[in-house]
Amino acid sequence: MIFVTVGTHEQQFNRLIECIDELKTSGEISDEVVVQSGFSDYVPKSCKWQKLFGYEEMSKLVSQADIIITHGGPASFIAALQVGKIPIVVPRKAAFNEHVNDHQVQFCTAVEEKYGNIILVEDISKLKETIQNYAEIVSLRTGKFESNNASFNSRFEEIVSKLIGE
Repeated sequence: MIFVTVGTHEQQFNRLIECIDELKTSGEISDEVVVQSGFSDYVPKSCKWQKLFGYEEMSKLVSQADIIITHGGPASFIAALQVGKIPIVVPRKAAFNEHVNDHQVQFCTAVEEKYGNIILVEDISKLKETIQNYAEIVSLRTGKFESNNASFNSRFEEIVSKLIGE
């Protein structure tokens, strides 16, 4: 299953949803596709969709998905990383009236360069190829998501063990 989420930003992201729907309609995507469309006004014809999902349903979809495609909002792509998945990230762009500026492009470029744990797709025409080659692309990635909480707890445990003499 492919899960697509555009977050809860109040501007549309029709460009991504329409691209995914066209790939599903044409048969270039054979997997089941579930779309969280947010404030977009494009209505998918070939994908299951809902404007918004509650937290528990979103978590379930992220966990069950084989591929997660998301906008460039950190909360959306970090949700995938937290369950050990490398998301395909398509940042919103001001030129398409999807956001007020191109900060998602800049932020996602920096994350991909520094951590290597997302697959950035700036050019929507490359999305089909990215989906088709997802397994190979992921196999070449070396980056991973490490929770700051887990790191902190591990270091804290070491300090406490030393203090009590274990």
